[in-house]
Amino acid sequence: MADYIISTDSTCDLPDSYIKKHNLMIHPLFYSMNETVYGGDKDMGLKEFYDALRNEVTATTMASNPEDIIEKFRTALAAGRDILHIGFSSALSCSYNNARLAANQLQEEFPDRKIYCIDSLAASMGQGLFVHYAVTKKEAGMSIDDLLRWLEEIKPNICHQFTVDDLHFLQRGGRVSKTVAILGTMINVKPLLHVDNEGRLIPLYNVRGRKKALTALVDNMAAQIPGFNNEVIFISHGDCLGDAEFVGKLVTERFGITNIVYNYVCPTIGSHSGPGTVALFFLGKER
Repeated sequence: MADYIISTDSTCDLPDSYIKKHNLMIHPLFYSMNETVYGGDKDMGLKEFYDALRNEVTATTMASNPEDIIEKFRTALAAGRDILHIGFSSALSCSYNNARLAANQLQEEFPDRKIYCIDSLAASMGQGLFVHYAVTKKEAGMSIDDLLRWLEEIKPNICHQFTVDDLHFLQRGGRVSKTVAILGTMINVKPLLHVDNEGRLIPLYNVRGRKKALTALVDNMAAQIPGFNNEVIFISHGDCLGDAEFVGKLVTERFGITNIVYNYVCPTIGSHSGPGTVALFFLGKER
C-alpha cells in the first residue's frame, strides 16, 4: 500500500501544533484589508485581525491559489505519495474546485498515483473535525481508498452549531437583511445557525441574549449526539475565548466530554461572521 498524505485548506482552523504533528498539507486562503493581501507566509495576528474588524475595517476574501495547489501536490506526488484532499465546502468557496482541477491536471503527469478530492461540505473546525477523523483512521492503518469511502459515510454527521454576536457581518454577507440586522441589534437578538448537508450556512432560529444563544448551542447538541461517540469536540471562536470556554464547560457538565480543542475562526470565515462568533462541532445524527 502506497503512503499518502492528507491535504486540506487553512479554513480547517486546526491549531498549528496539530498540523505539524500530523504532517498535514495546508493550502492557504487569502484576504485583503486596506488594500493589503494577507494569507500564507504573509499574515497578520488573529487578534489584530479581529480588532481591525471591530474598528470597521472591511475585509474581502479570496480562494486558494490554483498554482500553489499544483506545486504542493506535485511535490508530494513526485516523492511517491498519494494524496487525499479534504476541501472547504464548495457552497462557500471555489477552493475545492481549484483543488479538483489541480488533481485532474496532475493525474496525467502522475498516472500511477492516486489523487482524491473530497468536498467536506464543512467549514472552520467542522472541516477540522472531519480532517481529524481522517487523520485518526490513516494513522490506524486505513488505506486511502477505504478512508475515502468512510469519510463519505460520516460526512452528514459532522454537525456545526454556531452563533454570532454582530448581525451586521451576516448582513454584509447576505445572510440576513439590513432591516433584520438593525432591528435585531436593537433588541439583542442572537441567531443560531448551522451548516447543512449541502455545505451552506443556514439560520435555524433566534434567541434573545448572548448567554441564551451560547447555551442553545449545547441544547442543540444534546438532541443530536445520542448513539455517537464524541471523545473529542472542537470549538472555534472569533476572538472570544471566554465565551468559547463557557460553551465547553457546559458540554463537560452535561455530557462528560473533557477533550475539547479550541481555536480561532480564521480570517476567511471570520470576515463574514465577525468578532464574537462561537461555533461548536461534534458528531451527531444529522446536520
